[in-house]
Amino acid sequence: MKLIGKTLTELLSLIEKKQISEEETTNYFLKRALKYNRKLNVFIILPNKIKYLQKGVLKGIPIPFKDNFLTKGISTSASSNLLKDFIPPYNSTVVQRLLDNGSSILGKTNMDAWAHGSSTETSDFGPTRNPWDTTRSPGGSSGGSAAAVSAYLSPIAIGSETAGSVRQPASWSGIVGLKPTYGRVSRYGVIAMGSSLDCPGVLALSVKDSALILSLIAGKDKYDATTPDISVPNYQDLINKPKKYKIGIPEEYLKDTEKDIKNNILDAVKIYEKMGHKIIKIRLMSPKYSVSVYTIIQRAEVSSNLSRYDGLRYGKTRDFFGEEAKKRIMLGTFTLSQGYVDEYYKKAQKVRTLIIEGFNKAFKEVDLILAPSTPNTAMKLGESSKYSFFGELMDRLNEPSSVAGLPGISIPSGLDKKELPTSMQIIGRSFEEESILNLAYQFEQETNFFNLYETLLKNYPD
Repeated sequence: MKLIGKTLTELLSLIEKKQISEEETTNYFLKRALKYNRKLNVFIILPNKIKYLQKGVLKGIPIPFKDNFLTKGISTSASSNLLKDFIPPYNSTVVQRLLDNGSSILGKTNMDAWAHGSSTETSDFGPTRNPWDTTRSPGGSSGGSAAAVSAYLSPIAIGSETAGSVRQPASWSGIVGLKPTYGRVSRYGVIAMGSSLDCPGVLALSVKDSALILSLIAGKDKYDATTPDISVPNYQDLINKPKKYKIGIPEEYLKDTEKDIKNNILDAVKIYEKMGHKIIKIRLMSPKYSVSVYTIIQRAEVSSNLSRYDGLRYGKTRDFFGEEAKKRIMLGTFTLSQGYVDEYYKKAQKVRTLIIEGFNKAFKEVDLILAPSTPNTAMKLGESSKYSFFGELMDRLNEPSSVAGLPGISIPSGLDKKELPTSMQIIGRSFEEESILNLAYQFEQETNFFNLYETLLKNYPD
């Protein structure tokens, strides 16, 4: 039986019906990963053999994890030479919950070192290449996880987002990227970048697959005080009950967006209107303010989080930090220094509150917000060096909702004239992931995402 292109839920159905075995499925994806990794540089760690399980919801499904998720007994480096030899003594909560549900670890995926970047080019292990065009970036910092799904090295992958690092690579790689509400999924065992922003997320082929994985990894964790004791709904059941929504379109997010991306968004709006949803134009604070807020807060938190790394505990000196990490540490230390903390850090936190209030006001008028995921499609490898704040510019449409801690999902919306995928994001209220999943699933059911994926996979045969 041909497995290529089948979604996670389709594969699980075949396993349940005993049309394929757990061993066949595990070995199939390992074989594809080994075949295409040299071309794409997706994995930092890739085993030659994987143990498969015959019990649990995810039995037979190997999952790649971004290399900032701790994996017991398996190297976790955050794509930095400083941690190259670090072997964690325990699993992160996300890893453990998926293993408890029958999955196995396919490997550790490449990323921007310490998650500092949006192109996977700051990795100390070389850049990952975009399966749509190997001269281009897959995005970042979860670029390896996005490319793994895009090239069908796995039907699902785990990434993390601080301000776009799931939705942006999902956009550039032509797949689904789900960033839950801050605190909905435990950060325990995830190497910290910006502690008030970091959020584990899901990269997938379909909305239903994202809903399934979220239902398994979400919820209260005694090891993470930022996870509230809020019940986790059955997301898969809820997306099968289509609802009509008031959808807000923020004009500020359409400005300075590439023409093809904007046109595909407007076409999507027409599709939603025909489906019976109400479209409302809304106003939100310009994303440019979020860029400033995120830059200051994230750098400040980076300077604090990376201060723990020294030779006494990790075996290598801080000289092993790359240039991007050093720049962020220096800027963060400056914004927290005496005489400047009021002028920069505290002011950024005040504007952060204004951004949150702006979303709260908008959600009194609409149920969900629809906007482009990124201002442009995948850029050529090497172009990031032309920009001082490349990551912030590429993520500027994701940063407002991340700063506010809101859930968002990026889904494909078509192709541009260069035959590169475009996308759109749906943003919802805190802890209402079921609504963004519901609206995204409706679009997927209506369009099948324009069969983009079938076109791509012709270039990645078994």
